[in-house]
Amino acid sequence: MDRRSIIKHGGIAAVLAAGAAPAVHAQAAVRWRVASSFPKSLDTIFGSAETFSRTVKALSGGRFEVSVHAAGELMPAFGVVDALQNGTIEMAQTAPYYFTGKDPIFAFGCAVPFGLNARQMDSWMEHGNGRKLLDEFYAKYNMKSFSAGNTGTQMGGWYRKEIKTVADLKGLKMRMGGGLFGEAMAKLGVVAQNMPAGEVYQALEKGTLDATEFVGPYDDEKLGFNKVAPFYYYPGWWEGGAELEFFVNTKAFEGLSAENKAIVEAASKVAARDMTAKYDALNPIALKRLVANKTQLKPFSKEIMDAGFKASMEVFAEHEARSADFKKIHQDMRAFQRDQLLWTRFSEYRYDNYMTGVKL
Repeated sequence: MDRRSIIKHGGIAAVLAAGAAPAVHAQAAVRWRVASSFPKSLDTIFGSAETFSRTVKALSGGRFEVSVHAAGELMPAFGVVDALQNGTIEMAQTAPYYFTGKDPIFAFGCAVPFGLNARQMDSWMEHGNGRKLLDEFYAKYNMKSFSAGNTGTQMGGWYRKEIKTVADLKGLKMRMGGGLFGEAMAKLGVVAQNMPAGEVYQALEKGTLDATEFVGPYDDEKLGFNKVAPFYYYPGWWEGGAELEFFVNTKAFEGLSAENKAIVEAASKVAARDMTAKYDALNPIALKRLVANKTQLKPFSKEIMDAGFKASMEVFAEHEARSADFKKIHQDMRAFQRDQLLWTRFSEYRYDNYMTGVKL
């Protein structure tokens, strides 16, 4: 009996029984690697990559797996963009402003001095022009971006001596995460040092660094900065809301099925929300521990904040004069920020300001 006769007389059951059905192939398994710029000890930031990996596996029923590698395992912490550009890895988790040596525009993907806070950054990236403008820029490096989470407004760092005036900053050797902040601080006399988080403690202990900034109480306590630098300043005016990013090699992403592309996007949203919520939950408790252990918590003076603002605006103007692309992205961000600041005057700012002054 030929195949047409089987179908005619026996229907689909007969087709299957006769082994005459078209071959059905399961979707091919996908295996990616994500290289982080952070150590495993930071369960907040590095944990975002782990959350992403777990979510991808769960949503795909195990057909799509992403192995997570800490800084130094596959490449140095600051080598991830080069690896993505040449296709060595499919994905990275990092702070874009680490790569301002390649182009200052990278800073806008993470944080710039006196920039957006966490909610504003999320809004600009996802519902303003931020993601669109930055992905156009990242295309030069064969990659696109997804949020990995936001730290919220960071602390102003750890110092081995008190910083009372702008003059106290002159000659200070300070580890900074990268970006335009270093240029602004250089105008105030600070000698910027860019190094991975895992190397900072020893440098402070030996005195080759005078100060460091990283994130906030929970991460900073884990890294032990309070043991080698007693003065803890706030706020980190250079990181009002630092966004961490998942960078994905463009070719690798385009090679995914529509389903797997959606899984990557959904998993990044899960990881991003989890990171920010984790910071908000853990930072207050860690700050109380630090203060109980004799950390001297101090605000930056208005003089220092004003000097930082002036220096930062000079840096932005200098870069705008050199790069039309920089100017386009910066001006778009500031226009968005002006509307956000207008709105927050009537919402979060008023509410939070009141609530911090009452006894619960």
